[in-house]
Amino acid sequence: MPPGRTRRASTMHSEFGLIRKLRAQAAQPDPQVFKGIGDDTAILKTSSTEWTLITTDLLAEGVHFDPTTSSFRDIGYRAAIANLSDIAAMGGTPRFMLVSIAIPPACSTTQIQQRYRGMTEAGTPYRVRLIGGDTSASKTGLFLNITLTGVVKPRQALLRSSARIGDLIYVTGTLGDSRAGLDLLTSRRRPKLRPTDARFLLGRHHRPSARIAEGLWLVRHGLAGAAIDLSDGLTGDLRHICEESGVGAEIIAGSLPLSRACRAYAMARGLDPVEIALQGGEDYELLFTVPRGQQLRFERLVKKTGFRMTCIGSITPKAAGLRLRTDAGATRPLPLTSYEHFRRPT
Repeated sequence: MPPGRTRRASTMHSEFGLIRKLRAQAAQPDPQVFKGIGDDTAILKTSSTEWTLITTDLLAEGVHFDPTTSSFRDIGYRAAIANLSDIAAMGGTPRFMLVSIAIPPACSTTQIQQRYRGMTEAGTPYRVRLIGGDTSASKTGLFLNITLTGVVKPRQALLRSSARIGDLIYVTGTLGDSRAGLDLLTSRRRPKLRPTDARFLLGRHHRPSARIAEGLWLVRHGLAGAAIDLSDGLTGDLRHICEESGVGAEIIAGSLPLSRACRAYAMARGLDPVEIALQGGEDYELLFTVPRGQQLRFERLVKKTGFRMTCIGSITPKAAGLRLRTDAGATRPLPLTSYEHFRRPT
């Protein structure tokens, strides 16, 4: 190594491999901790009537957002939704927000206020209050970190580790819309879409929804097993459930819920809409399991709500791995196409 040069830190590790190592390193029993590392939120046994949920997300400029394609207000909004969606995946009610921000020299006070306004807008429908945080200077880009608390009744949270062989796999809403919206923003040549379709996809990217109401409904009726929010993409987030539950899964390609706008985008691009649905991150829909014996009751109750919940597959033995069943009836391994930090481009 030449004099005066420092050795660069290796990034050969995977994001989730690193998390597993840190989880093992931090594995110290505590009677107040019901769930630590390994789920959408931590769970603390804070009282006999309700337990506390805690989640945090760090967003870095150039990695999670680009100020040239999103307004400052939308960046703040999406940052808050990422945390609200974690609470939704546990079936909890969000409560309090703390925000830490590292600000680069080029960022104005007005721009920072716009980011906070977006965060407040995302939390207002759920009566979330901003109660503190921290500010710092940054020599590079903007860094934004949100910590959100929530509550859930004791032992009623939806966990990633509760999937069982034979369970059916459901998702809320439609998949791939945010990914298509991001592509519209970043592509040099935009495909020809109807203005309504383009607005829909851009809206799903800039202003996604946290499925708080759906998560609360699932807990109230006690029919869901495992759950996770789709932040990185279906192929990666489904793997988290399978790893935590010690199971496999089969996804039926033709059952994936796709919006008309996403289908139109795929057609204009000459892409397979199924691949967009599998890869797309930041949809913030919920993926959850339902025992097969409860399917009829579950779907009867869903019809009364107006929620869109679609069965897309089933939980299988671990030895079967993760599989995708095509329209032709063949099965193949489900490739990991979701976003993962530290992964080298292929």
